[in-house]
Amino acid sequence: LKVIAVDEQLRVIYEDNVHFDKDLPEFKTQGGVYMHNDRLTVTSPVLMWVKALDMILEKMKSSGFNFSQVRALSGAGQQHGSVYWKKGSIRTLKSASSELPLHQSLKACFSVSNSPVWMDSSTASQCSALEKAVGGAQHLASITGSRAYERFTGNQIAKIYSQNPEVYMQTERISLVSSFAASLFLGAYAPIDYSDGSGMNLLQIWEKVWSVSCLDACAPGLEEKLGCPVPSHSVLGPISPYYSQRYGFSPDCKIVAFTGDNPASLAGMRLQEGDIAISLGTSDTLFLWIQEPTPALEGHILCNPVDSQTYMALLCFKNGSLMRERIRDDCASGSWDEFSKALSSTVAGNNGNLGFYFDVMEITPEAVGIHRFNRDNQKVSAFPKEVEIRALIEGQFMAKRIHAEKLG
Repeated sequence: LKVIAVDEQLRVIYEDNVHFDKDLPEFKTQGGVYMHNDRLTVTSPVLMWVKALDMILEKMKSSGFNFSQVRALSGAGQQHGSVYWKKGSIRTLKSASSELPLHQSLKACFSVSNSPVWMDSSTASQCSALEKAVGGAQHLASITGSRAYERFTGNQIAKIYSQNPEVYMQTERISLVSSFAASLFLGAYAPIDYSDGSGMNLLQIWEKVWSVSCLDACAPGLEEKLGCPVPSHSVLGPISPYYSQRYGFSPDCKIVAFTGDNPASLAGMRLQEGDIAISLGTSDTLFLWIQEPTPALEGHILCNPVDSQTYMALLCFKNGSLMRERIRDDCASGSWDEFSKALSSTVAGNNGNLGFYFDVMEITPEAVGIHRFNRDNQKVSAFPKEVEIRALIEGQFMAKRIHAEKLG
C-alpha cells in the first residue's frame, strides 16, 4: 500500500508505503496473496488491506504530517479484485469509533474474508457459461470490452454464488478493490467508477450501465449489490468524520472516485488522444487513448478515466521482462551491455528472421513455446546469438503493434 501527497504544483511533499509480507507478517501472505493448493485460486485477506491503511496513516501521523491541509484524496486499486460486505456493515462503516483502528471496527463486516484478486484463474467454467449466455466470446467483448477472463469480477462473483449461495445472499454490497478503499474514506459504500468497472465483464462500455444479460448470467439480484457506476473523476462527498477525529483531516476534504491501477497509469502519465504507453515489466502492458475502439478477442477496451466519452485500450503480454532476461542470460552472458551490442550489430528487419518467444502460456495470443522462422518462412531450430536477440525484441514489438491495430 503506497501513499503520496502532492501540492498544487504537483510537487511530492510526502511518500511512504506499507509492505504486506514484511510489515504485516501475522497474515502470512507471500507477495501480498495466498496461493491456494489448486494453484489456480489466489486471494488476499481483506482485513490486511484495512490494517495496512491504519498503519500507513499512523506512520504519517507520527512523522508530523499535517492532515488538515489535505483538500482532496483519491486512489488506485489493483484491478479485478473484489470485496464482499456482509449485511448490516454499512452501519458499522458509518459509525466506526475514532478511538479504535479501523480494522478492529470492521473485522466482522465481510462475508468473504479472503478476496479473489487479479492473479486468480479458477473460474474457467464460469467464463464459458457467461460467453455462452450472451451469444459467444466476441459478442461479450462487443458489450463489455473484453471476452470472459478468469480474473474478471463477474466470473468471480458467479463462482462464489455457485459454490456458496448462502454467503452470496448474506452480502449486501460488492466492491472492487478501488471502490472498497474509497468506501473506507467515505464512511459509506463508494460507487464503482466506469473505468475500473470496465474490467468486470459486466458493464456495457458504450452506455455505461450494467448489462442485464451479463448480470443475470452471473448471479441473481446482482445489480442491487453493485450500485450505480459513476464517471472516474466524480467527487463522491466529504471524508468520513472518523478521519477528522482520529487524524485531523479537514471535514471539507473531498473524496474523489478511486479507479483501477491501469486506468490510473493512463491518467498519471497524462496520455492524450493517440498516445501509446508501454510498460516493460514482468508482464508487458501497452495502453492507449482511443476514440473509436473495436473490441477483439484479445486485449481489453476500458472506459477512459480522464474523458468518459473516449476509451482506453489495454493489452497485456505475460512473456515480458522474464523472457528478455532469459535470452540475455543465454545469448549475452547475463549482461545488458553485451545484449545491446549484439542488438546494434544486426540490421532492422533482421534479414527476414523472425521469432515468437513464449516461455509460459501467453495471454495475447494464447500460445506457448519458442518458434523461429528464417527469411524463406521455414521453421528453424536455432538462430545465431545476435539474430536471436533481435528476433526477440522485434517479435515482441511487432506483436504489440499488430494487436493494438486490431483494437482500433
